[in-house]
Amino acid sequence: MNSLPRIDHLIDLALEEDAGLGDLTSRAIFSAQHRSHGFIDAKQDLVVCGLGVAARVFERVDPALRVRPTAQDGARIKRGAHVLTVDGPTAALLTAERTALNFLQRLSGIATLARRFADAVADTDVRIVDTRKTTPGWRALEKYAVRCGGCFNHRSSLGEHVLIKDNHIAAAGSIASAVRKTRAAAPHLSKIEVEARTLAEVKQALRARADVILLDNMSPELIRRAVEVIAGAAVVEVSGGVRFETLRDYALPGVDVISIGALTHSATAVDLSLTIEPARARR
Repeated sequence: MNSLPRIDHLIDLALEEDAGLGDLTSRAIFSAQHRSHGFIDAKQDLVVCGLGVAARVFERVDPALRVRPTAQDGARIKRGAHVLTVDGPTAALLTAERTALNFLQRLSGIATLARRFADAVADTDVRIVDTRKTTPGWRALEKYAVRCGGCFNHRSSLGEHVLIKDNHIAAAGSIASAVRKTRAAAPHLSKIEVEARTLAEVKQALRARADVILLDNMSPELIRRAVEVIAGAAVVEVSGGVRFETLRDYALPGVDVISIGALTHSATAVDLSLTIEPARARR
C-alpha cells in the first residue's frame, strides 16, 4: 500500500502544502548534524492504521530518518502504547511530524470506527461495507483502513460493477429498462445491483433478475417484508439511515450486507502524538 506511486503522490502533495517553503523554525534552531529520537504514541485506545504511510512520509522528507513501526496495522492499541519510533536529523524529523500524524490519525480513526461496527455484528451473518463517500484522492487509503478495522469494501470505482440507483431508473424510465440495457453492455462476469425504495421496486428488480437488491432507506419492518419477497433470489444489501446506535435493528436474518457511508465520511481522527526525547535524556 505505502509503495504505490499514488500514495507517494499524495504524500508529496501534503508535504508541498505544509513544507513547500521549508521549515523555518526547525532549520533555524537545529544544524544538519543535530539528531534526535522520537516516538509516536496513542493518547486513547484505538485501532492503528497507516503506519507504512507515516513511515514513508519521514523517508520522503529525509532518507536519513530511520523509522521502526512497533505495531501492525489493524492492531488494537491501548492508550500510552508506542506505535512507531524514528531516529535521525532533528530538523527533518520535525518537518515530517505533522504530515505523518495527519495520515496516521485519519486512517486510524477510520479503522477504529470500522472495528466498532464489525464487532457489533460479529455474531451475525451480516457484512458491514463502506461506500464511495471518501475523501477525494484518498479512496485507496481509506478503504484499506476500513479493512484494517474488520469491515469490507463495496466497489472502489464506478467501473467495478453495475449499481443502478434511483436517478438511473428515473432517467431510463424503469428498472426493467435500466437492467436490460446494462445486461447487454456489461461484461459477462459483472453482477447487477438495483436500488429499491419500495416493495413494488423490489418485485420489479426480481422480475428483471437483479443479482443484488439494495434496500434503500427502508425501515426494519419493511426490510423484513422485502427479505420475505426476495426469498434468497438475490443478495440483500441495506443502506441509508443506519447509525451505530440502530445497527442491530437492521442486521436482520436474510440481510447479507449493510453499507455505511459514515465509516469514511464521518470518522473522527484519533489522538496520536509524536514526542521527541529531551536532549538531556538522549544517550
